[in-house]
Amino acid sequence: MPDQTVAKFSKPNAFYDTFDRKGAGDKVTHYCPGCGHGTIQKLIADCIDELEIQDRTVFLSPVGCSVFSYYYYDTGNIQCSHGRAPAVATGVRRTLPEAVIISYQGDGDLAGIGMTEIVHAANRGENITVVFVNNAIYGMTGGQMAPTTPMGQKTPTSPFGREVLRDGRPIGMAELIASLSAPVYVERCSVATAKDVLKTRKTIRKGLQNQVDHLGFSFIEILSPCPTNWGMDAVESRVWMQEQLNMLFPLGVYKDITTHLVSVDPGKYFSPLGDHKLRELLLGVAEVPVQRSVPLPQTQLIKVAGFGGQGVLSAGELLATCGMSEGIQVSWLPSYGPEMRGGSANVSVILSEDDIGSPLVDHPNVFIAMNGPSLDAFEDVVAPGGLILVNSAIVTRKVNRTDVRAVYIPATEIARQEGLLSAANVVMVTAYLIITKAFSIETLRRCIPLVLRKKAYLNQNLALVEKVLQWSADTHLLHENG
Repeated sequence: MPDQTVAKFSKPNAFYDTFDRKGAGDKVTHYCPGCGHGTIQKLIADCIDELEIQDRTVFLSPVGCSVFSYYYYDTGNIQCSHGRAPAVATGVRRTLPEAVIISYQGDGDLAGIGMTEIVHAANRGENITVVFVNNAIYGMTGGQMAPTTPMGQKTPTSPFGREVLRDGRPIGMAELIASLSAPVYVERCSVATAKDVLKTRKTIRKGLQNQVDHLGFSFIEILSPCPTNWGMDAVESRVWMQEQLNMLFPLGVYKDITTHLVSVDPGKYFSPLGDHKLRELLLGVAEVPVQRSVPLPQTQLIKVAGFGGQGVLSAGELLATCGMSEGIQVSWLPSYGPEMRGGSANVSVILSEDDIGSPLVDHPNVFIAMNGPSLDAFEDVVAPGGLILVNSAIVTRKVNRTDVRAVYIPATEIARQEGLLSAANVVMVTAYLIITKAFSIETLRRCIPLVLRKKAYLNQNLALVEKVLQWSADTHLLHENG
């Protein structure tokens, strides 16, 4: 009797078993029905498995439909700014010579916003593999016209169709990259048909193998459907690709000089700087004098939060400068929204006698709340026994927790009395030093001029330090630290 064994196809090892973006146990991606991204990413995962490079792979996903790729690939992952994946890839290549770097980008991201980055990375011949998904529109944001949109095609930003005098002609990225001397492999392929998919898999494998062999820059353009934004079903979109996109962007190999190349040892050109040399390189021109007076009571894991315009980031900078002034290890990590004023902002500062492994502060032992929403957001993550300083001139409620120390300082009101409302941050930093004795007040006085950008307000900032000292003595809430 003939063997009736049925081959069972499973998810590639390069994928996570489940895709937990919206909840534990999900088995499907976020891509729309008929979208080409799912097919292309499956091909990439297959090739990663076949080449046995999962532990070396770093997958770069910029802003676009592929933004959540880090939920899918069980590899190294970096989420990049819009269009900047080739620049990030360059940094990764300089620091990890043996990494296999995949820059996965859409046409709006690569050919529009990131044109500068991709052209210069290609021109340098970076040993990376770029997978360029061309669906002829900006997919994630609603189908706007992209640099690759065909002539006459109507989109939300070209409602009457793309017009040459107004919009220019579609850009052929494979042709453009192939015109540069440094790239070693450039091919355009498609996922319109089953035959195209099989050919695309071979192309992706070759592009990755080139990188493993240290041959140089490989560019793979893949024509891909976007049924949702094209206003078609999955089948119609594949037919349209064959009738329209393939005519505009002919498939084929545009450059392949890999057979004439010899593998280059990456260590020959890039040798990472040691910590001492790197520190020398990054030192500012105006060194802060080192005058450590007393040991730091404990590592200070500080979070300062408020809204834009309250000097939140500057408060962190002042604390970090005080730390550098006294020769201890510091880190400063800002986080803020796009608004110039009024948006949320917070900064993480670590002050330590020991080396700092990470600048992240998930559970601060010191939290400075400049406004009410910040207290709401971070009160619960403060470490037990920690200190919460509240700007009581703005925050109307009390701290709910009983396992932390809460101190209320009317910082904005004190700053207003001095005629410098924006310096409430200096009030809070001064109060913090009075309470914790992390540094002397003299260190603070010495560092304010180093941080303050508007020197005309220097005297008022220094006067606020004295005002907080007097306020603490008058209220008996704080113990002076001279």
